[in-house]
Amino acid sequence: MGEPDVKVKGKWKYLYRAVDLEGNTLDFRLSANRDPKAAKRFLKKVVNAPHTIEPRVTTVAQNAAYPSAITELKADEALPKATETRQSKYLNNTVE
Repeated sequence: MGEPDVKVKGKWKYLYRAVDLEGNTLDFRLSANRDPKAAKRFLKKVVNAPHTIEPRVTTVAQNAAYPSAITELKADEALPKATETRQSKYLNNTVE
C-alpha cells in the first residue's frame, strides 16, 4: 500500500492504493489527509471488500500513520492479528 501525491482540480490529494503480489489493484481512495484516521478508513475498506482474501503480510509505505491504524484494526478484529506488517520504502514501489 502506498499513497503518492496527485493533483486533482488544482489541489493536492493522497491516492491510497492497495495492490496484490501480481500488481493488480485491489482498491483505491483519494483523501485530502494522510493521517491515521484516513489510513484506517482505507485499510478497513480494502480488508472488508468481497474480492479481498485475508492478508498474510501487508507491506506499507513509511508513512507514520500506518502502524497506529493497523494496531487499531487488529484490536477491533477488522484485521487478523496474525497478519504481518512490513514498512518499506522500496518494497511497495509497484504501487507508486
